[in-house]
Amino acid sequence: MFEYQEKRRFFAQVAGGMEELGAEELSELNARNLRAAYRGLYFEADNPALYRINYTSRLITRVLAPLTSFKCSGTDQLYRKAKSLNWNEFLNADHTFAIFANVANSRITHSRYAALRLKDAIADFFSERFNRRPGVDTEDPGVWINLHIENDRATISLDTSGGSLHRRGYRKKSVEAPMQETLAAAIIRLSQWDGSRPLYDPMCGSGTLLCEALMHYCQIPAGYLRRRFGFELLPDFDQSLWQSVKAQADRCIRKIPGAGSEGEIPIAGSDISYKAISASAANLRMLPLGEQVKLKPLDFRNIPRLENTLIVCNPPYGIRSGKREEMAGFYKAFGDFLKQRCPGAVAYIYFGDRQWIPSIGLRPSWKKPLVNGALDGRLARFEMY
Repeated sequence: MFEYQEKRRFFAQVAGGMEELGAEELSELNARNLRAAYRGLYFEADNPALYRINYTSRLITRVLAPLTSFKCSGTDQLYRKAKSLNWNEFLNADHTFAIFANVANSRITHSRYAALRLKDAIADFFSERFNRRPGVDTEDPGVWINLHIENDRATISLDTSGGSLHRRGYRKKSVEAPMQETLAAAIIRLSQWDGSRPLYDPMCGSGTLLCEALMHYCQIPAGYLRRRFGFELLPDFDQSLWQSVKAQADRCIRKIPGAGSEGEIPIAGSDISYKAISASAANLRMLPLGEQVKLKPLDFRNIPRLENTLIVCNPPYGIRSGKREEMAGFYKAFGDFLKQRCPGAVAYIYFGDRQWIPSIGLRPSWKKPLVNGALDGRLARFEMY
């Protein structure tokens, strides 16, 4: 029996700044006994909750099921312990696998070498017993395995998500510097948008915020388009239970809009780039009712008015958009647009580079740190009166 089966304890990875939101969401999805940790949350869950979290969570990056934990002061010890695990309970020679590893404050200092030793242990386990071994595929493996070593204690886990959950499956086209799906979902959640007022993104890019707003509004599970999950490989996986959990979540999809004009989705967006609008349209079409989201190629300066609207956007920042003087002028123009043409609106603006917040010329009611990949950005809330 593996460790997760004995304790029913899992680890949810979550991006920086989303820990509190992630804990709220996990509780809503029937996780128990949550405890915050570095880059994530420990929690307990039965199988229905585990399946539900992986299928419907909008904020969690991945969920790890610990197979074993042990004191580990060297790579030979890691190899021996790993080789003793019953890998054939969820992995076979026809599968491919990949290992992602991290180490901290331990005598083992190189994560890549630690991952290599774990890979060797798995390969030798199969070679000695079956004269065949699974292949390694770091791009799209059938099985994702996590190795975490901290303070000379190692934990080997199976990724029950089967790869990062931020990959929803709707992003068929992209533009420069796209926003991560989990970050967009966090912004929609923090906005507390319920569809009672229109939502508009005036710089929609490839449409990530619009897609996440649509999924939130129509209650589309975040994993709706995913082909497989890692928990399907667990030795205690229950196919009929998973189908029941999935069907229950799918029944909640709102087929007929309950707010806004009859038969319309209260979500729209625009962008100065025709390429961005094309990408947004292609991505939205992957989702139920996505074709109802109105899109228009338009510079925000030419938008006549956005009254009593919830505005969300991820404006360009210096990393992708050139000179400082031009950026300062851009943000000032956007701030003027909000003040002059958006009466009664509330704007949630994500600044990938927080130095541009003062340039907008508006006082935010609050700012929250949120990570987008390698960017330590800020989400700011502005109210227009």
